[in-house]
Order: sequence, then C-alpha cells, then structure tokens
Amino acid sequence: MGQPDHAVIKRRERVAFLLLTAVVFPLLTVMFVAGYGFMVWIWQMFAGPPTGH
Repeated sequence: MGQPDHAVIKRRERVAFLLLTAVVFPLLTVMFVAGYGFMVWIWQMFAGPPTGH
C-alpha cells in the first residue's frame, strides 16, 4: 500500500472545503441566529417587551 495520489488528496481537500463553506458554516450561522432569537423571545415572555423609560 503506497501513499495516496496527489490528485486524490487535492480532490478530498476540495470536497471538504466545499462542504464546510456551502453546508456547515451557513448551517451553524442560521442555528446561532435562531438560537439567539429564541433566547430573546423566551426572555421577553418573562421580563416583558422592551420599554422606552
């Protein structure tokens, strides 16, 4: 068993990069923003909406 071909390594790197940039990071961003919005929504259920004191 020899070392993997240089082209195979480059292809795997490209696939990993595209997966991260097209799927993982956007999904994490949406989950973070949705989680923050949910947290604010729950907080306002107990503390009330913001007022202009």
